[in-house]
This record gives sequence, C-alpha cells and structure tokens, in this order.
Amino acid sequence: MVEDALKLRTELPRPDVNAEEAQALLAEHYGLSGTISELGSQQDRNYRIDTGDRRYVLKICRAEYGALELEAQNAALQHLSQRLTSARIAEVVPSLKGEAIESVTVRDQAYRIRLLNFLDGEPLTKRKHLSREAVSALGDLAGRLAAALQDFEHPGLERELQWDLRRAGPVVLHLLADMPDQQRKKRIAEIMVGAMRRLQPLTAELRVQAIHHDVTDDNVVSQPDAAGRPIPDGVIDFGDILKGWLVAELAVTCASLLHHADGDPWFILPAVKAFHAACPLTEAELKALWPLIVARAAVLIASSEHQLSREPDNAYVEGNAAHEREIFDVATSFPPAVMERAILTAAGLASALTPVTGENLIQGLGPTDVRQIDLSILSPLLPEERWQHQGLPISLLQHAAHAIGVATTRYGEYRMTETQLRSPKPDPTLALHVDICLEAGREIVAPFAGRMIRQDGLLVLDGAEASLFLEGVEVGGDLEETVAAGAVLGVVSGEQQTYGLIRVQLCREHGLVPPLFVMPHQAEAWKALCPSPAAVLGFDCDAPELHSEALLTRRQQHFAKPQKNYYQHPPQIERGWKEYLFDVEGRSYLDMVNNVTILGHGHPRLASAVGRQWSLLNTNSRFHYASVAEFSTRLAALAPDGLDTVFLVNSGSEANDLALRLAWAYSGARNVVSLLEAYHGWTVASDAVSTSIADNPQALETRPAWVHPVPAPNTYRGEFRGADTTDSYVRSVVTKLTELDAAGEKLAGFICEPVYGNAGGIPLPKGYLDAVYAMVRSRGGVCIADEVQVGYGRLGDYFWGFEEQGVVPDIITVAKGMGNGHPLGAVITRREIAEALEKEGYFFSSAGGSPVSSVVGQTVLDILTEERLPENARVVGGHLKARLEALGQRFPLIGAVHGMGLYLGVEFVRDRETLLPATEETAAICDRLLELGVIMQPTGDHLNVLKIKPPLCLSRESADFFADMLARVLEEGW
Repeated sequence: MVEDALKLRTELPRPDVNAEEAQALLAEHYGLSGTISELGSQQDRNYRIDTGDRRYVLKICRAEYGALELEAQNAALQHLSQRLTSARIAEVVPSLKGEAIESVTVRDQAYRIRLLNFLDGEPLTKRKHLSREAVSALGDLAGRLAAALQDFEHPGLERELQWDLRRAGPVVLHLLADMPDQQRKKRIAEIMVGAMRRLQPLTAELRVQAIHHDVTDDNVVSQPDAAGRPIPDGVIDFGDILKGWLVAELAVTCASLLHHADGDPWFILPAVKAFHAACPLTEAELKALWPLIVARAAVLIASSEHQLSREPDNAYVEGNAAHEREIFDVATSFPPAVMERAILTAAGLASALTPVTGENLIQGLGPTDVRQIDLSILSPLLPEERWQHQGLPISLLQHAAHAIGVATTRYGEYRMTETQLRSPKPDPTLALHVDICLEAGREIVAPFAGRMIRQDGLLVLDGAEASLFLEGVEVGGDLEETVAAGAVLGVVSGEQQTYGLIRVQLCREHGLVPPLFVMPHQAEAWKALCPSPAAVLGFDCDAPELHSEALLTRRQQHFAKPQKNYYQHPPQIERGWKEYLFDVEGRSYLDMVNNVTILGHGHPRLASAVGRQWSLLNTNSRFHYASVAEFSTRLAALAPDGLDTVFLVNSGSEANDLALRLAWAYSGARNVVSLLEAYHGWTVASDAVSTSIADNPQALETRPAWVHPVPAPNTYRGEFRGADTTDSYVRSVVTKLTELDAAGEKLAGFICEPVYGNAGGIPLPKGYLDAVYAMVRSRGGVCIADEVQVGYGRLGDYFWGFEEQGVVPDIITVAKGMGNGHPLGAVITRREIAEALEKEGYFFSSAGGSPVSSVVGQTVLDILTEERLPENARVVGGHLKARLEALGQRFPLIGAVHGMGLYLGVEFVRDRETLLPATEETAAICDRLLELGVIMQPTGDHLNVLKIKPPLCLSRESADFFADMLARVLEEGW
C-alpha cells in the first residue's frame, strides 16, 4: 500500500498547463489578469500573476493528489496566521465562487487549483554564501513554525509522501531501482543503509506532530538587513506538510544549507542552536538529526535523478540537481559520530566523556623523562619563517630526544607548522595525535585488551572503549588476533638508527581512521571522538587550553572602553610575519590595514638591532649618545632643503600637537585652518583640528574657537566634484581667510594631509596646496604637512605626500611607519621655527629619541632603502589598483578606487549618481573578508571606504589574493 502510493507520486509528471492556459484559469475562476510568469516546482506547476496592484501565485496540482491534502495546507496557513504572527505566511484567496480549491480540466486532464497571495522577498537558494545571521534566522524560523504547529491537527496530514523521512529508506530504494550508474547507485544505497542503522534505535523516542517538512533555502523569502544581506522572515510552499517526526523539520532545513557550506557541515550549527532555542528538542532527537540529514540528502539526489529520467526538460529540477549533489557530498564527508557530538554541543546537551585509560604504552617513563616540544605560533623553536620548512617537527623532535632521551609533540595543539598562507579557509591545525621520538627497539605494550588489526598501513588495537592507532611500531612474528592489557605489541622501529618515531592516536568510533589534524572550529567535537592519549602514555602530552573569550572579557573589564578593538568577535592575534598575522589557532590572515608596520611584521634585522641596543643602553635623549645624532641627521636629509631641524616624539598625535605649538610660537597667533573630515590625533591640540565624525561624532560641534575648518577638497564626493575643482576649493579657503582678516584675527597656520588619507587616499586637486600655502604664508602663518599616514615611501612614486602637489611645507609631521610599530614620531622643520619654541621653555619627550627608538628609526630607513620597499609599493600598489578598478567595472557597489602606491581606498556606494554611502555593506564586507583570511577595516566619515594600507613588503601574490577575496565577497550578493 505504502509502496504503491509512493510509486504513484514519483511516477507522475508535473501538470501540463502552459502560461496562456493558466491566464485563462485565472480569468475564469478569479477574475484576474496581468503579467504571468512561471515559478519553479518539482511536481506541481506554479505561476505568478502580477495585476499591477497585487501579485498572486496560482498553484496547479494533478487531481490524483487528494483534495484533503490541499485542505490541510489551507488549514495550516489559517492556523499559522493566528499562531505565528512574527513571520510572513501566505493567505488563501477564494475563487469567484468563494471556493478555496477549484477543480478544473485542461486538455482533458483533471487538475486542482488554488490561489495564494505572493510573498515578496528573496529566496536564499541563489546566494552561494549565507551569513551566520541568515543561517541562524532560518533555524529560528523553522523552530518557531514547528512550535506553532504542535497543536495543529487535520485528517489531511495522514498522507503517503516521498519526502516523509520516516519512509526515507523504501523511497530511496524505489527511486534507485532504475538508476543507470551502478557505482553511484551502490554508494547512495550504502550511505542510506548506514544512516538508517544509526537512526533505527532512536525512532521510538522521536516525537510526531504536524510539520511543514520543507523549510528550506528555496521555500523561505527574505528581507534585507541593514547591510543588504537576506534574513529569512517568510515561509512559502506548504505542499509537503504532513504528520511526521518533529526533528525532521530541522533535518530538512539543515540539509538545504549544506550547499552553502563550502564543504563544512559545521555551517549548520547556528541553525541547530536557533531551532532548539525556539522549539527544544530531546537528546534522542538531536542524535537522530545527522542521520536524518544524510537521509534527506539521499532522497533529494535520488529523486532528482529519477524525475529527470522521466522529465528531462524540467529546468527547475535540473537547476537544483547540482545543489543536491553538493548537499549529498557534504552530508557524507564527515563521520556521523563527530557530527552528532557537534550538534549536541551546539544545543548545550553534550555530556562529559570519561578519559580512555589503561596500562602505560611505554613502560618506565616518568613525567620528567619526556620533553614536550612547542609547535604553536608562540614557539621559540619557530623563528621568522622557519615554520614553513617541511619536516621541521620531526627534526625538532629528534634534536630534543638526543638532548633528554624522549621527546613528544603535544596533543590538542594548534600547530603553526600546519599553517598555510593566503588561505580562504581555516587550516586543519589542531593535532589529534602525538609523535614521540625515543630509542629504537623500546617495547610498546597494549594499554588495554583488544583485537589487533592492520588498517591503512597502521597498527590498530581495537578495544572495548576505543581504538588505538600506532605508527612506527615493528611487530615481531605473526600479528596476534587478540591481546591482553600489558601484552607487548612490538618495538619502536629504528632501521639501524639510535632513535625511532612512533605516532599515537585514540578514537572512540570503531572502524574509523581519524584525521591527524582538524580545523579549529571543529576541535571540540573531534577531541571528544579522539581523546588525548596522555592517560595511556603515562606522561603529560597535552597543549595548554586556549581561553581567548575569557581574555577578551578581561580586556573589556580593565582596558578603558574608549580604546576599541577591531571586530565584534576578534581573533586573538599573537604573531606576525611580513604581511601576515597569525591567531592562536594557527589561522593566517593577510594584513591589509597595518600602515604602522611599514616593513612588515617580525622583521629579523629590526628585532636583532632592537635587542642589541636594549642590551647596551636605553635612556632619555638628554644624554649624549651617537644614535640620536645619526638618526636626526638622516631624517633631516630626507626633507627638502631648509627643513633641517628635528624633534623626536612617540606618536603621530604628539607630532601634530607639537607642530601646532610650533606654529603658535613662531607666528605669535593662535588661529589654525584645517580641513573637514580630517583626523590628526588624540591629544588636545591634534584632536582640536580633527573634524572626522567617524572618529568623533561630535567633532563639528566641539571645535575650539581657534580652529577654522574649510571644506574637504574631496574631488569624489565633496562639495565640488571632478578634477577641475581646484579654484572652487581654493575659494572656500579664501572665504575663511577673508573672515579672519575682517575680524582682525592673525593666522598661525594651516594643517592638512597632502593626500587625503582619512577618505581613503584621495589626492588633492592639482595646485590646491600651492595656492593655499601662498595665502597662509602671506598672513604670517606656517604650513604643516601631516605625513603620519601617507608619507615615508608608502605612496610609491613619492616619498612624501606633499611631493605629489609640488610644494614644500614649513613643518613635516611623521610617525607610524617610521618605527615599524615601535612608538616613534618626528617633526621636521626650519631652525627658526624650532627655536621659536624656546620662548615657552624647553621641549622634552622621555622616550622620544631614546637610544632604542633612534636605532629603530635608522634600521627602518636602512631596510626601506635596501629592500626597495617604496619601489615595491609603486609596482605592487599599481597592480593592485588596476585589479580593484577592474572590480569596479563589474560591481556597481564600488563607486571609486582612490589613492596610489600602497595607500588605496575602495569606496562603496549604493548609487553611483547620488553617492549614497554603503556604510552597512562596507562593515559586512570587512567581516566577511575576515572569514576569508583578510584583515580589513572601513574608514571615512561615512565608514564606507576600505582603507588599504598594508606593509610595503606586500607581494604581488598577496595583492592578488586580496583582490580575489574581495571579488568573491562581492559575487556573493553585493
């Protein structure tokens, strides 16, 4: 009976009703006309009608589908309209005769039709990537729907349907019967049998109720969040509603997410957590979830193949087939046991597991007899780029063993030796095993009783609680089938060497050969399945636990709140190398924002120079020593003729603060003209001339009376736009200066970045500084060039930003890159300006110009020159800008690409005519780039510009990786 019903369903083609015939049905039965278009469906035929005022969906099914089933769907819609007011649900539109269901005939074929109002919104299917928020929202929507249906009853729910996961086994076997690809058929059948075997002991505990059974990425509609990302809030297509297992509701939802998962089934866990919060599941139901997801994947792929064999022109089925194959591949790519643990953990129901214990695998070793080697990102054994050397862990083990006798790697360690550069996914860095180096020939004994087998080149002791995997153990004679605890298994292989290596790993899942390394976010579930072997080794082999979240909490408790951190959920970064940063889990990130480290991270020459100087002397600059004289001389030589006097300070803020004090002292005046949208620092004076509302939302209302901002000469989105706007922007300065003249106010100076850094590196209009500098100087003021962000070779073609404008300032301020992260800043000016400060007393900076700081500054200059980093900024920066401009041709969200060298800005806009800033989109893009291994942050008054200012050692390969990842993000839906 069941098989006959299922066969009937699977053999029926879709209704053969074309658009013209659908229009006729709409006119006859509903009095509607308008634009009609077909919507996808596997076994029904659906048309959308747009009347101009409203939109509807005409649903056509074969008459073989009983009216009672359709009545159940309509009743569910009515029930949910009252119980689930927080979600959008379609309403049934009655016919002209007042009927909810009409029976019709088209070309002698009987059908049933219904009309529903159309729910606007985007389905999730076509989005390759879904945000964590969207995944969670989908799980929440499915959970709330399931909770609302718990008390819904209708006789039409008792139906035989091929999608009912209670019947997945016979359905798949039926659908596979005539599949021509025998190898594929066999694989699907075997997977299905395995899923049913795990599911069968749980079925008696699975609750049954009314379920939608198809809350998938294809059957929800979404509204955009502030960043334009879809968040599901409406449910459509109740064609599969029935009385079934409650947990099947979640299984269907999770299976649909797997083709968005990029191969990682952990992707579904936010949906599991959200569903469980809205509709709590039992432990048995959660244990059944993964087998049901696998079963759903098998039904999907078998059904598509079956339907296409009978209806090869069904574009909807063909379009979904690739997704369904991907769903099946992902669902079968991970062991069910580890997915069960991951699901229970996400739901907060994972119970603690007891350690695997037994006799010591290696007899006679005490805790002090074994040396652990550190392969984490903080390891002193991995200086510079040594972690990339192949075979390094083994050579380090051997070296340590020769020193102490026995050496081991650490279980549960995030190993830097497994880290890959420029990877869009986290690398499998967490070790689920240990390698031990010890004298060859040493006996290895069975920690527990078990059966001995050889599996994939490994020696396996299959015990009651777990399997022990051994590599590097030589068995003498024939392999015993069973052994007792404490029996000798073999000896450490040595091949005539003094020392040998063995690899040790435990696994609770019998028959599974576990991986040696797993991704960090999968660690908790895998560690439960593959526990530490410490209890069977007799010595500690575990790496210290990480506590990044607790550390962030401590930071927030004691680190002043105005000192913000990047990202809402920041990775814990503890190491850098060249243009890369590394978190404590071994993930590498391409650093595209760190203009502080101009040379790159971890430069060995700089580290050596600093270490040597610290070992000799570090004090304040009032002592006489060589390095401060040498560094000051070199800085003066970098500046234009006449700027021959140097102050050394600790930061850009202090440099700009000092520059303003110099202007006041030299001019005898107080008034300073600055640019709107600019940022110059955090000290009282440098903050006063900073007008960026991104850094200080009250900036424009809190300027002191001596600060006189003028319009930002932003040729892209400023008051005047385009290259030929110099005169207009100069006139705005003339207006301000004329106001000061009329009030009898003297001018102390003018401060600006020669390239508009805070807006993303926009060059000033040609001739702007030449004209403004002349007007300022004619009034006795001085001209300050803030080169803190844009200077020091970053622009590639120019060492200083002011060179692009063809001018010479009176004062240059510089910091950030000149110390490569060491607190170091400078003011370079004319001697008479510098000496004017003596009227107010002497100037002193405790650490400014210290021996260490001076050595740092000189070493940075040496490396900049010898490694030709400004030239690299020009070449690689030019290549990167071309790549970004090409993206601008593809994606309308990119309004412009600013800058030069390795100071670039990508500005995102929602409309290229109005230049409406895409602020929320920019934040979301930065978050997504972090997931793909790129550190990026927004800038500008509207926070809609990617501020691209990486270390100047950026390679062409890294520049391409950044452009590729940005393209990938934009392809995902912006």
